[in-house]
Amino acid sequence: MRRDETSAAILAGGRARRFDGRDKSRLVVDGASIIVRQLAVLQPVAHEVFIVASDASRFADLSVPVRADVVPGAGALGGILTAIETAQAPFVLVVACDLPFLVPPLLSLVVDRAAGADGAWIRSVRGVEPLIACYAKTAAPEVRRAVEAGNLKAANLAEVLRMNEVSEQEVTLFGNPTRLLANVNTPDDYRRIQYPVS
Repeated sequence: MRRDETSAAILAGGRARRFDGRDKSRLVVDGASIIVRQLAVLQPVAHEVFIVASDASRFADLSVPVRADVVPGAGALGGILTAIETAQAPFVLVVACDLPFLVPPLLSLVVDRAAGADGAWIRSVRGVEPLIACYAKTAAPEVRRAVEAGNLKAANLAEVLRMNEVSEQEVTLFGNPTRLLANVNTPDDYRRIQYPVS
């Protein structure tokens, strides 16, 4: 899939309850904040990159468009819906703002795998990864129906969308899946990625 057919959205509207409400996107990993790292990784993959968050002022220093949720209070699934409905391109790559180690070749594979379906996501030991995924614009009506029905668990999109998958074995082509897919939900997670056990 060509870069000009792909938008990318960083979902940064969560409340980070397990991280004392801190802005996880601004946590520094290897000398740069997670969101700055993500912007650098997404630029080669997508011609349009934007942030989904309710408070645009938090990201004024980044010179990146910020779009508020089209359905407020709908959690991560609401963020996915906003990304799909407001993206310019026919496909939108969606990533959570707490994933510091994503790399362009892996994300390009996820985008390529979305062709001919409603989208694609990685399947890891945790299960499907709806926040490391690429969705087709044509999937928007089904996602909106799920949001409006209150079915807000993002992984449940598997019940209404035809999603292709990137296996964890394929992820190993680009590095250690435990590191590549690591996310920062808690202070312990943050310490773990800062000081990994060798």
